[in-house]
Amino acid sequence: MTHSEKRLYLIKELLSELPQYRNTEIPDNVDEQKRLLRSLMNIRPPHPIETKFLKIQDEYLGEEVIEKGITDSATLPVSPVNNRLILWRGDITTLKVDAIVNAANSALRGCFVPCHSCVDNIIHSVSGIQLRLACDEIMTKQGYDEPTGKAKITPAFNLPCNYVLHTVGPIVLGQLTKNHCRQLADCYQSCLKLASDRKLKSIAFCCISTGEFRFPQEKAAEIAIKTVSDYLQTDIQIEKVVFNVFKQEDYDIYKGLLT
Repeated sequence: MTHSEKRLYLIKELLSELPQYRNTEIPDNVDEQKRLLRSLMNIRPPHPIETKFLKIQDEYLGEEVIEKGITDSATLPVSPVNNRLILWRGDITTLKVDAIVNAANSALRGCFVPCHSCVDNIIHSVSGIQLRLACDEIMTKQGYDEPTGKAKITPAFNLPCNYVLHTVGPIVLGQLTKNHCRQLADCYQSCLKLASDRKLKSIAFCCISTGEFRFPQEKAAEIAIKTVSDYLQTDIQIEKVVFNVFKQEDYDIYKGLLT
C-alpha cells in the first residue's frame, strides 16, 4: 500500500465500526482526510481491533512521524544555570527522549473531542489507538479516576519517545490557591520518581495545567523549575529534563527563569 492507500484503508475501517457514519463520503483533499482520520481515532472507544489494522496504522503513523521530523533531545543545548535542564520550543510528539509527559484528564483515556488542540489529544493522535487501549487497561484495573498529582506510565507506541507519563494537573477555577500549587508540584515529582524508578535517563515535560486547566503560566513555570531542580539534587538516575513549550509566551517565561 502507498501512504495514501493506508490512510484511506484506516478511515474506511474506522467508519465501518460506526453504523451511523458508514455512508460518509471521504474527501479527496489530503488535509481533510487526515483530519477525518484523526477525528475517528479521537472518538473511538477503547475496544480491541484487528491486528491488520494496527499493522497498517503503525506503518502509516511511523511514516507521518518521519515526514514531520524528529528532534533528538541529546542534541539540544542545556541551560546555562543547570546542565541537566533543557528548554525547547517545539512539538513534543516529535521529540526523541526516554519519556514525554502528557497532561491528562482524570479519566486518563485521552481526549475524545475530535481534533482538539490539547496536548492530550495530540499525543494520542500521533501515538495511535493502542495508547487509549493501554490507558483503559490501567484505569479499568485501578477502578477509579486518577487523582490529581499522580502519574502512570505506558509505552509510547508510534511516538519517537519510548514512554508516555500521564499526569493529572490541578484545575484552577477562580483564585489560585496553595493547594493548586502543591498539586502541580506533585505532578512533577510523581513523573520524575516514576521515570527514575523505571531507570529512564531523560524526560520531557509539557506545560502541565496551563492550557485548558487555566493554571497561571508564570507561576506554573516557577513551580516546574523549582520542583525539578530540587528533585535532581538527590536523584542521580535522570540525566536530562526538557521543559517543552509550544507558545512563545511560555518560552519567554522559562527563558527568563533559566538564565
